[in-house]
Amino acid sequence: MEKQNKVLLLGIWASPYTKRVELALKLKGVSYEYVEEDMFNKSPLVFKYNPIHQRLPILVHNGNPIVESLVIIEYIDETWKNGPPILPADPYKKSQLRFWATFIHQSQLFETMVKVLKSDGEEQEKDINKMLETIKVLEEGVKDIFPDDNNVGYLDFVICSVFSFHVAMEEVLGIKMVDSEKNPLLHSWVTKLNHLALVKETMAPNHILVEVLKVVRQKALKAASAT
Repeated sequence: MEKQNKVLLLGIWASPYTKRVELALKLKGVSYEYVEEDMFNKSPLVFKYNPIHQRLPILVHNGNPIVESLVIIEYIDETWKNGPPILPADPYKKSQLRFWATFIHQSQLFETMVKVLKSDGEEQEKDINKMLETIKVLEEGVKDIFPDDNNVGYLDFVICSVFSFHVAMEEVLGIKMVDSEKNPLLHSWVTKLNHLALVKETMAPNHILVEVLKVVRQKALKAASAT
């Protein structure tokens, strides 16, 4: 039985893509082994299980690799039926959640946030405007599917993984990313998610994130000034 349910997750602790997969595994109550990878010095396992893109996270179930975080989450939902559903059964509702999860992914919202963290001056201002415009579109778009119950699922994992560290980002940068007045829906949604036990035990504490983000920003600005 153990052999039939061997689950391995290769990931990076600070990656939102890894965290959303961890949230899905924990919601389903799946036991798994976690292997922390080095983004700049990936182990041979990464090249073995994801030779095409060599990206993380990678879920390995009974020796079979599954890649891309959104694909992995759906795989988890379809494989482990005994836990709470991650995606709704209704095809239309499911399609809407998939659309907005894909929007967040394809708009490179998280990558833009990282650029804001690492930039300064006019470049940072440009990145901030792009980030805020994407957040505005998201705020308007998800109004009809904003969760009105205590169930947690697919889009919650994506929202949480991208926005859960916004408080730390705001503290480091001194800017508002998710404003309670301009983005009341997202602000309420993220606040609700951050108070869930599942999220608290999965995401890094705010004080740790603040220290890490400070170091990342200082290194980036130092490197930029040296060029």
